[in-house]
Amino acid sequence: MIEKNKENILHDIYQKGKFKRYLQLIIGVLLSAISFNLFCSPNELVAGGVSGTSIIINYLFNIDQSLFVAVIDVLLLIISYFALGKEKTIHSALGSLLFPLFIKLTQNINDVLNLDTSVLLLSAIFAGVIQGFGSGLVFKAGFSTGGTDIVNQIISKYCKISIGNAMYFSDGLIIILSGLVFGLNKIMYAIVLLYILSYITDRVILGISDSKAFYIITKKEQQIRDYIIDELHHSVTVLSAEGGFKSKKETVLMCVLPTKEYYRLKEGINEIDKNAFFVVTDAYEVVGGA
Repeated sequence: MIEKNKENILHDIYQKGKFKRYLQLIIGVLLSAISFNLFCSPNELVAGGVSGTSIIINYLFNIDQSLFVAVIDVLLLIISYFALGKEKTIHSALGSLLFPLFIKLTQNINDVLNLDTSVLLLSAIFAGVIQGFGSGLVFKAGFSTGGTDIVNQIISKYCKISIGNAMYFSDGLIIILSGLVFGLNKIMYAIVLLYILSYITDRVILGISDSKAFYIITKKEQQIRDYIIDELHHSVTVLSAEGGFKSKKETVLMCVLPTKEYYRLKEGINEIDKNAFFVVTDAYEVVGGA
């Protein structure tokens, strides 16, 4: 019964805003394909994935990149169905099929735009920005473009490692292979591309943090509570905690406030209790509360 309720919740989530989600998917995959054809493929910038592998295969065997991506993605979807199950495969299927289609449709885009993309650093930067924005839209909509995402999930499931480590393994091998084929300099540009891609993807999914969350442990709890409430005019949540080393009962003050007031609270805590322990994290979404 509990499992069925979980499935119903997921079903309801995926049913919300379907048109907006599918539109995000299409725009995101299209941007990724444009970035691939405009910057990555002409400059042999391989940042992992099936699309990166297609650049290597095209160079070595002159096989059409969109065809290679399509064939590999379909094979991986079949493997995913048996290895990961129907639910996870469904949410990878549409992106997996759209991506090679859009690669084919946009393969001559530079004939229209006529951009000079020969400067490798600029190409790596813009590829990372555009592809990161596209990937962020896809993931934020609850979809995936398949490819090595499926490989990473399978490695994670059966080798009992995190998806992040699985990604380093699979994409790392592809990038190293590209260095052997195209030269080690291309690896440096690929790393720049990957860093920007991952950063922009996170920003699209999470947004830019405009709030900070403070978790404060102090012996002057009441004074800090009064400072936050009376001077900064923000609320405080009092949490009960237990120290892991001495099993000592402690109180943790949690406060979320705009980033622009970060300095006032941080310095206020230090003025009231120089020995206070506090942790500050980005709060990307704050909902509810008085």
